Amino acid sequence: MNERNETPLQRADRNFGELLQELRVTQTGVQIMFAFLLTLAFTQRFPSLDAVQRATYVTTLLLAVVAAALLTAPAALHRVLFQLGAKARIVRVSSRLAACGMAALSLALTGSVLLVVDVTVGRAGGVAAAAGTFLVCAGLWGVLPGLLRRSLAGRAGSADDEASG
Repeated sequence: MNERNETPLQRADRNFGELLQELRVTQTGVQIMFAFLLTLAFTQRFPSLDAVQRATYVTTLLLAVVAAALLTAPAALHRVLFQLGAKARIVRVSSRLAACGMAALSLALTGSVLLVVDVTVGRAGGVAAAAGTFLVCAGLWGVLPGLLRRSLAGRAGSADDEASG
């Protein structure tokens, strides 16, 4: 059922516009985190990091790069394919890229918190803070939307039952 009374192309255009708006929200955060991580290697304290902290740093830096690449890929995909009548496919693929980018971003945020808290408070504090960060991201970006989706699907199903009964 098309409640907006729009054509498939209009719907794809709207969905892509909404996706790009969502990506704009994350883009600034990813850029700031990446810049922060790039500068760490040039600080006076960096040589004193232990092997675990250096591994965390490198892994987190690479995760931030992957997140940035995945979250900007929809714009590049659209740029290459926009005149080929593939808007619906662009939206589907871009949505998957964004979801993968959010997953990489949650891991990069977790790694950043682990590194900073490990260096400032200690390993146990870093692990606890990182676990908390991961749980918050997973909860807000994965579990909550999933629960809401299930709830809305259940409501739609019961509305369909009432309409047909």
